Amino acid sequence: MASSLPLNVNGREVTITVDDPAMPLLYVLRENLELRGPRFGCGLGQCGSCMVLLDGEAVLSCEVKLSTVGAGKIVTLEGLGSPDQPSPVQQAFINEQAVQCGYCLNGVIIRTVALLAKNKNPSVAEIKRALADNLCRCGTHLRMIRAVQRAARNA
Repeated sequence: MASSLPLNVNGREVTITVDDPAMPLLYVLRENLELRGPRFGCGLGQCGSCMVLLDGEAVLSCEVKLSTVGAGKIVTLEGLGSPDQPSPVQQAFINEQAVQCGYCLNGVIIRTVALLAKNKNPSVAEIKRALADNLCRCGTHLRMIRAVQRAARNA
């Protein structure tokens, strides 16, 4: 039996009709709302590519059941900025050329936004700890650290 659930996504109120309210938030964001920032990586909460902000906290949307979101405010990569007006964090990653394939980028940027909201000037060790669970197979980790530092300076 289909049910309708209200969501706040990127500052917009939407109502989603789903057959299974226990489905992962990631599927709703990608399939129902056609948002492509959150990526399906592993589906097990081990890679970080599906990360979104939920009430300001970085969460793995493949692990969050739609029914548990409630009135929470969801922000995806698309809600941070636009191609014409990227957020300071997005711009820092562009300036540092911090990615190659870009598959991990969603999670890394989302986690960076959450980190900088709590710590305006993180050390390299703090940045490494914050990004440790975001898998990147291209090996651009040093550029990512520089991008986080740049974003911290420009925030």
